Amino acid sequence: MMSFSFNVFSVGISCVMMCIVYKSAVNSLPELSPQKYFSTLQAGKASLAYFCQADSPSTSVFLEELDKAVKPLQDYGISVAKVNCAKEETSRYCGKEKDLMKAYLFRGNILLREFPTDTLFDENAIIAHVLFALLFNEVKYITTLEDLQNIENALKGKANIAFSYVRAIGTPEHKAVMEAAFVYGTTYQFVLTTEIALLESIGMEDIEHAHLYFFHCKPVLDLTQQCRRTLMGQPLTTLNIYRFIKSMEAPLLTEVAEDPQHVSTVHLQLGLPLVFIVSQQATYEADRRTAEWVAWRLLGKAGVLLLLRDSLEVDIPQQANMVFKREEGMPVEFLVFHDIDLVISYIENNTYIEQTQEDEDDDMEDPDMEIEDDEVAESVYRDRKRHLPLELTVELTEETFNTTIMASDSMVLFYADWQAVSMAFLHSYIDLANKLKGISTMLLTRINCADWPDVCTQQNVTEYPAVKMYLEGENPVPYGGMLGAAELLKFILLNRISCPVNITSVQEAEEYLSGELYKDLISYSSVSVLGLFSPTMTTAREDFTEAIKYLKGYVIAGIYSKEDVSILSNKYTATLPALLLAKHKEGKVESIPLANTHGQEIVQIITNALLEIFPEITVENLPTYLQLQKPLLILFSDGSINPQYQKAILTLVKEKHLDSVIPCWLNLKNTPVGRGILKVYFEALPPLPLLVVVNVHSGGQVFAFPSDQAITEQNLLLWLNKLEAGLESHIKILSAQEWKPLLPSYNFLNMMDAAASQHPTRKGPECMKEGGIQENDKEQHEDKSAVRKEPIQTLRIKHWNRNDVFKAEKASRHDNEEL
Repeated sequence: MMSFSFNVFSVGISCVMMCIVYKSAVNSLPELSPQKYFSTLQAGKASLAYFCQADSPSTSVFLEELDKAVKPLQDYGISVAKVNCAKEETSRYCGKEKDLMKAYLFRGNILLREFPTDTLFDENAIIAHVLFALLFNEVKYITTLEDLQNIENALKGKANIAFSYVRAIGTPEHKAVMEAAFVYGTTYQFVLTTEIALLESIGMEDIEHAHLYFFHCKPVLDLTQQCRRTLMGQPLTTLNIYRFIKSMEAPLLTEVAEDPQHVSTVHLQLGLPLVFIVSQQATYEADRRTAEWVAWRLLGKAGVLLLLRDSLEVDIPQQANMVFKREEGMPVEFLVFHDIDLVISYIENNTYIEQTQEDEDDDMEDPDMEIEDDEVAESVYRDRKRHLPLELTVELTEETFNTTIMASDSMVLFYADWQAVSMAFLHSYIDLANKLKGISTMLLTRINCADWPDVCTQQNVTEYPAVKMYLEGENPVPYGGMLGAAELLKFILLNRISCPVNITSVQEAEEYLSGELYKDLISYSSVSVLGLFSPTMTTAREDFTEAIKYLKGYVIAGIYSKEDVSILSNKYTATLPALLLAKHKEGKVESIPLANTHGQEIVQIITNALLEIFPEITVENLPTYLQLQKPLLILFSDGSINPQYQKAILTLVKEKHLDSVIPCWLNLKNTPVGRGILKVYFEALPPLPLLVVVNVHSGGQVFAFPSDQAITEQNLLLWLNKLEAGLESHIKILSAQEWKPLLPSYNFLNMMDAAASQHPTRKGPECMKEGGIQENDKEQHEDKSAVRKEPIQTLRIKHWNRNDVFKAEKASRHDNEEL
């Protein structure tokens, strides 16, 4: 089917564009009359025509872009012509003014498709749209994970897949994929998406840039087996995609028995290095398995060969087990590695440095060019042409706000369309709407505070974006987590159950602790909390209940206070009142006594229990661990960590040797920013894995674990003891940098301060007391009493700390009691 549909290019195409007249001294577009143009069309030829009327205003920008697209389109067998319409011409392409804003794609004399002109905004968009329309069988556009799985299953044992994600149709990356599909469309099935949610569903967290995966489906004969996937690490350009696909066609592993200096493969021609795994007869089978594993890890990044030492005439140093050849003509390097992860890290880091230097050189071509230093604003501008399905959420106004939130459980996004963070978060909010389909009855709504400021003020929204949940019979619940679809989804689903859940029997308590009672929510909260109280422990039970309210939406919590509570306390060796923490990942239940423990302490205990003891640090969870105000003990790894290293660190954690630090690890594959962090620490990227201690909160010192030592319990404990004794030297001190304006002329705050200082201080009107303001606000809105309002104390906190909120609430209640 692919080869048949690809033949559309053999019969040619014609793309006709209605336009406005454009005068140019130099124009490569041939000019024809309508009659002449249509008479020259042939079934086997392709043509892109641009129709103009002599008395219309010019659109010089579009014509310049079309002119740039002439030569590339001719390379694909598509000729381009400019057609001048006479004033009295009344044909479909010259007569109606509304048709001047459309583009028409033809094959021969047959119209294939119409495009709005604003989609053809530059040369890349013109080429991408034309090829995309013609390659409708070679390039399958999909929107869901199910679509991708269906294509994958259909091609197992038959053909490989080139799956790509681009930010929007018509971008340079989209054009590059289309050009690759033009060449390789008969060999591979190309699949394209612009859906961020789909990219996230296959495990990709870095969705800032376009990506291309190669699915190795042809060798898969078992339909239950997943196709192996290889991610292209370079930017999506036509040349990079060509190199990547050519490297996929090369043999995975080649055996050689000659001097590595004289070996040449297609990888060197593609600018990729060669890695020789040195083998000998006695260990041949094990070496070959190792080489194949390395080859899969480095696929698309380097060529891997198995070098047979026994049959080699050239001497190789006896201790060397790897040979590295950077490029043709350069001397080879003889290396010694005792860890396969170090081999991968060495190759990727060296390749990465070269690519980075190349990119930096390109960026220096125009040093005077202004750049956008606000990454959020830049992302919003970059995605400005991406269509958002806003119809998935309900837009609220001043007239509909009250009736909507009173009619059903609702989540409201308060945003401002002029603010970059709001517009960036709107993408995540729409992704959330997609995720909620079929699993929740929560109504997702949004209100633009730039249009309806009075509504937002009445709801005590002073910062954007803000999210609040409105549940029947309850005060609005503000959301204080990360602004992402996954975190919001967790918040919504965990709010479906009471907090705390009232457990009614010992059997139900056991089901609760095992995870069976709320098994559909375990993936969103790996710890379930159960408070145990005797019926007479009223105060302790109230403190627990009050504390749990502040964790609603973040944890699964229950309470049991029946006469037979001793059955549970005896089984789990808990002294009443007690807290049971069921850690489902570890399959164990811990008990913590709650005697003389107040609400704030309960919140802290549960919050700490939600933290992993050896977490993978990501952009999303780093702020949580930084709040603990401890130095970070970070194991940097390029992929999954070595089980021996993990065992050594976990052992020290259990023995309480690491209480003064936060042990964690960072996967550079999942969090690529880790490379930039290491470059700050070491200037050049070191071999991985690597262990460092970063004293973020006091001093900014960075200490590195000795690279010549193995990461064992004994070595790590000895090193940490030296750190505490001040016997280790730091490798770097992090400076406390400020985020300053790009240029002095952009320092608007200083300008405002300077302007204010030039005016004499004036006595302003007397400020009303806080109570007066509240009373005035009450009078102003007394006619809208139906609106659900939240307590004033909660309103003053946007990104609140639950402990601080609880402390303020308790202090307020205590003051009121004394009054």
